[in-house]
Amino acid sequence: MLTEGKKFIIPHKGKIKKEDRQKLKGHKSAILWFTGLSGSGKSTLAHAVEEKLFEMGVHTYVLDGDNVRRGINKDLGFSEEDRKENIRRIGEISKLFVDAGIIVLSAFISPYRRDREFVRNLVEKDEFIEIYVKCPLEVCETRDVKGLYKKAREGLIKNFTGIDDPYEEPENPEIVVETDKEPLEESVEKIIGYLRKKGYLENL
Repeated sequence: MLTEGKKFIIPHKGKIKKEDRQKLKGHKSAILWFTGLSGSGKSTLAHAVEEKLFEMGVHTYVLDGDNVRRGINKDLGFSEEDRKENIRRIGEISKLFVDAGIIVLSAFISPYRRDREFVRNLVEKDEFIEIYVKCPLEVCETRDVKGLYKKAREGLIKNFTGIDDPYEEPENPEIVVETDKEPLEESVEKIIGYLRKKGYLENL
């Protein structure tokens, strides 16, 4: 029945295009996709970059793993299939933000390469910027304020990335930040510098 009904879905296209929204805002739109282990600093970095961009007059929004799972993805668990669906939904939401002319900062563990590549393929070339927030597992565990790694090692949490579920490192990310070595300000400037160099902030 669901498949049958899909043939009646016809997207309505308005006259205002993504390029028009970008022109109005004065900058290009894109997905800044922060991926890395739990505790690597993805959300902290994403919000710090957003603050810097906001000060520059850039229209932004942060999508964060915990916040999204409290709402649109609250029905999903942490199995491989649920993780896949989690990223699929986030990818589609991020795509809408790009169409709206906004730079969306999406901070998610997103452990599987194929899922991150799926999101990359949702948007146009150069609209997906993969940022590998690199940090050794042992350092992430020392930052574990929620005690999640401890619970995972005790078997109280199943399918925890880095413990009993794999994390597939990005092979060719646009940006790599090493949060165990770089000060937060340095990582922020690295990302802002990339956006300037590649022309995302050309009118600012």
